[in-house]
Amino acid sequence: MPRLPPAEKLSLAVRKNFRDEYDANKADLEKQLSEVLGTAWTVEVNPNAIWPYHNDGYAKDSLGSCIKGYIDGAIYQLKYLTGRYENLAQEVNDLASAHVITIDVEETSPPRFSYCGCDVQDGKLRILFTEKCLGTNIDYAMAEEPLFNALNAAPATKPLSFRARIGIRADYEPAIGAVQHQIAELLGKDDSAVTLNPNFEEVFAKLAEGRKAKNSDVRDDFEQNLGSFSLKYFEALAYQMKYIKVGEDEMIQEGFLEAVPSLEFVLRVVDALKNDSYCECVIEGDKLYLQCKPGTWGSNIDYVASKVMDLL
Repeated sequence: MPRLPPAEKLSLAVRKNFRDEYDANKADLEKQLSEVLGTAWTVEVNPNAIWPYHNDGYAKDSLGSCIKGYIDGAIYQLKYLTGRYENLAQEVNDLASAHVITIDVEETSPPRFSYCGCDVQDGKLRILFTEKCLGTNIDYAMAEEPLFNALNAAPATKPLSFRARIGIRADYEPAIGAVQHQIAELLGKDDSAVTLNPNFEEVFAKLAEGRKAKNSDVRDDFEQNLGSFSLKYFEALAYQMKYIKVGEDEMIQEGFLEAVPSLEFVLRVVDALKNDSYCECVIEGDKLYLQCKPGTWGSNIDYVASKVMDLL
């Protein structure tokens, strides 16, 4: 989509509204944004570049009010989401490293969203509106889905994507300690004796590689469910250990300790399974592996350790 040329000069009414509604509040908007994100942020907006897209909407005469509305909406969403997701503010600061929020037209064709959204470009967090929708649904430009998509697509050097990292912190880390305790208790050991190794980086790399393959059967949402599914695999192991009475039958417990002396349980993704179609457990060396193929990640999780008794 070719960009419309900026307005050479805005009318007096538009300039007055921009001054009264945006310029007069800019410092306060930056203060609020900086407080939410925990570091200094600035707002940069070029009204002349935005105004040609007014489409006779309220931005035509109230451009300052419109721009302020977008920034207010972004601050509201960021405040809500940083309260819900631990470390989100740090993620935003790292991925949008210029610490600048701006507003621009969506130039990707076809557009990535219906009315408005956001992305990260040159380190700036950009609120984007589609060509004919300036001023529409302004409160949702940085709602969870568009913001998380933007952060996930932002250039980064970390081995895990943003969605994977945020999912691990939200879904895996708060709950895995209870699973570790349950397994340790079944084995008659202290929690510290048991290692649950989610192998996140290798699992993520294997799934990402599989997703890029032609006719890939790797699920689209593998990034955001990396944490929750990893937890479920370990929960399935704990359930099966309880089912075969590892904590009640001394002979079974002894057999388990002999078969897996390291008490390390590792999650991994492999190209082919040895015995099952979806997932399985195997013992290699002194470790027990819970494994699946890229295309069966998340499928039949509850059965990953269903044959653990056969390995003892």
